[in-house]
Amino acid sequence: MLIEREKYLKILVNSMNNGLIKVITGIRRCGKSFILFYFFYDHLIESGVDEENIIAVPLDNEKYREYCDPEKLYAYIREKIRDENQKYYVLIDEAPDAISKKEIKNPEASPALYSVLNRLNKMQNVDIYLTGSNSRYLSSNIMSDFQGCGEEIHVAPLSFSEYHAASKKELEQAWKEYLTYGGLPHILSESDGNAKSAYLEKMIRDVYLKDLCERYDIRNKKGLQSLLELLASKCGESVNPQKILETFEKTGTERATMPTIANFLLYLQEAFLVKKSGCHEIKGRREISTQAKYYFSDLGIRNAFLSLRGAKEPSDKNIGGNNASCKNAIYNEMICRGFELDSGIIETRANVDGKKIRRQLEIDFVAKKDGQKYYIQVAGEGTSLMDLSRIQSTLLKIPDSFKKIIVVNEMRPLWRTEQGITVISIFDFLLNPGSLNL
Repeated sequence: MLIEREKYLKILVNSMNNGLIKVITGIRRCGKSFILFYFFYDHLIESGVDEENIIAVPLDNEKYREYCDPEKLYAYIREKIRDENQKYYVLIDEAPDAISKKEIKNPEASPALYSVLNRLNKMQNVDIYLTGSNSRYLSSNIMSDFQGCGEEIHVAPLSFSEYHAASKKELEQAWKEYLTYGGLPHILSESDGNAKSAYLEKMIRDVYLKDLCERYDIRNKKGLQSLLELLASKCGESVNPQKILETFEKTGTERATMPTIANFLLYLQEAFLVKKSGCHEIKGRREISTQAKYYFSDLGIRNAFLSLRGAKEPSDKNIGGNNASCKNAIYNEMICRGFELDSGIIETRANVDGKKIRRQLEIDFVAKKDGQKYYIQVAGEGTSLMDLSRIQSTLLKIPDSFKKIIVVNEMRPLWRTEQGITVISIFDFLLNPGSLNL
């Protein structure tokens, strides 16, 4: 199934010939290679670029494996550049494959690949594009690695808006599928739920876990999988290495150490499988390092790990699933819109039986972009007016005038409470790019 991803193609087109090395990152199988080698390639041809001036090197293709040696890669590309008066476009798929295990184990030294790319980029008639599925080697220090000439373009799995448009299904049915099977583009090509689930389990077994274990030389594959299963079950909840260790010890799931867990969490973020969301006090703005949350880049991958753990969600009895899935979908959508996200804590004091009790109230998301800030709470399907009033009371304790929003996981018209809080359905929130300002 051909799924148009106009947003990313537009970014690539607007970045053409800007003198920067374009680094296209994202989780494996999110569609970044297809965007570069199909949509962008076609755009180049339609723009009048000769095929001989497009140098495509898919390093994960057996035919091109020898070019995982950076010097051979340089020689191959350099040989293709025959006329200094013509523009050449270099497209390299899975560029981290050209970084050796020895280089991986020595992060202080710059990989030879970077030198090759910098040499090519100094040629005035070369425009370079890379894809990669690991941030440690292609995005964490992109500006320094490429001598100030690097630009990251991050590609996410399908948003719900993209999934709904491509599936051509009724809104509620598309939402139920999206919450269950996620937005990896190939999911839409599978015929039924069993085939979709089998595909996700295959991706976990043969791609994600295998890639992580090979890249980081992980021997405790079972421990890594147990951690992912735990994160899937705790999605949207505060966790840290100490809590994870205590859970493993209590359940007898896995023997691990704090450094191992901390390293595994870092590896998962570098592979774009999960994203870490911090937490801070809203009044004092102090960061609370012990209350970080982890969200999955794709809901289908999260649910596949839940299945491995023996859990089943979202429920087939409703279209919404649980709040954790909805929060994960909202988190991913806001990241795609370019927001910085974390959660917030408000400390209050209440008199209980004559004693002052300190309580912590949580704000699901504090979203920041271009000097604007939004506070977002997520309410489950069938939330009563009493529950909405309770959720609103938490938002009203925030001592500033930035917009406050309640996203409800059901179909309902947008409305504003007497106190000025916006209440919006999950569908309007995700499908309308300007939903924050409705």
